[in-house]
This record gives sequence, structure tokens and C-alpha cells, in this order.
Amino acid sequence: MKMTAANLIRQAGLSAMVAGSIFTVVGLIHPPQLVSSVTTSMWTFVHLLTIVMAFFGLLGIAGIYARQVEKAGWMGLAGCLLLSLWYVIVTGFTFFEAFILPLLASDSPKFAESFLGIFTGSVGETSVGVLATLWTLLGPVYILGNLLFGIATFRAGILSRRAAALLGLGVVSSPAFALLPQSFQPLAAVPVGLGLAWLGYSLWSERREPVAHRVPAMERALLRPTPAA
Repeated sequence: MKMTAANLIRQAGLSAMVAGSIFTVVGLIHPPQLVSSVTTSMWTFVHLLTIVMAFFGLLGIAGIYARQVEKAGWMGLAGCLLLSLWYVIVTGFTFFEAFILPLLASDSPKFAESFLGIFTGSVGETSVGVLATLWTLLGPVYILGNLLFGIATFRAGILSRRAAALLGLGVVSSPAFALLPQSFQPLAAVPVGLGLAWLGYSLWSERREPVAHRVPAMERALLRPTPAA
């Protein structure tokens, strides 16, 4: 298959499908944010999945935006940039959780508990510096990015509007999950992940009209019927 710009954008739909599907699964199986969970194989598996999700999410969001760049406007651009920033920073946090935090959980459990407090809202005995502030700021970036991107995609009307609505409404509902017990809070990722996967499918399955073949003027003249004598 010839790798044209249109084909690259369509392949980005697959990336969005992968990212959204992984985000949904992570929300369903994420282990509790406890020091005892950090050294388990499930903890490592979930955070490796999250790194993969962020990689494909970057590609998917870029492709979705590229498909509707002429109609998405400033709102689509802002949403794309905010989501890209979120994916990049989350990758850094997740890398630390997957490869470094399990080592610290045995040697320095108090630091591990304080680090996990970033996500649970509890204050530990050890200072984690600006990391807590950075994670707090990522919340509005995540919500605003998905909301703007969802609205822009809905207004553009090129891809599935239902998928765009699910993405936007799903992220708006995220703060409500913070009121639930901590073990249920990761479920906030499920509607957002489904919305992203749906948008990816909408992009990947899109069928475009073939471009009409332009006939040169001389050929058109030759093809013109000759008047009957």
C-alpha cells in the first residue's frame, strides 16, 4: 500500500483505537494505590500498558486533528496540544512508577507511600517536591484537553459526533469519580477511553470519495461529439 498522507492519517485511527482500548482496560484493572501493590506483577503490567497507551495516544490524537484541521479551529488545536502535553508528562510519571518505585518500595517505603499520596490526595511523611503540584496541574490539562478536543470534533462534523460527545462528556464526569472510594476512581478512564477508541475507529473506517480524474483541455476537445452532417 502506498503510504500517502491520507493513509498515514487513516493509520493514526488504529493508533487511537489501541490507545483508547488500553486506557479503558487500565481503568478497569488498575491495582490499588498502596505500597503493597507496587511490587506486584500487575502493577508493572498496568504501568507498562499505560506507557504504550501514551505513545499510541500521541499518534492517534495527531492523526484525528490532522484529518479535521481545516474545521477544528483554535479549539481543536488547543485540545490537541493540551492532550499531547498530558501524554508526555504522564509517560514520565508512569515510567517512574513502573521501573523505579518498586525498587524504592522495599528500601524506602515511606517515600513510596508519600509518592502514592500524589494520586490519592494523602500527605506522606516525605516531601516529593514539585511532583505533587505538577500532578495537580495535570488534572485541568487532561479535562480541558479532552473537552476542547471533543467539542471541536463534534462541531467539525467529519468524524463520529457520538464518539466526540462521549469523549467530552466522559471527561466532564471524571471529577465525580473522585467522590467514590479510591478503588473505583480509575473507572473514570473508561468512558474517555471508549470515546477515543470510537473516534479512532471512525477515522480508520472512513471511506473518502475518489478524486475525479482531470482530463486535459485538448483531450476534452477530441472527446467532444462531432455534429452530424
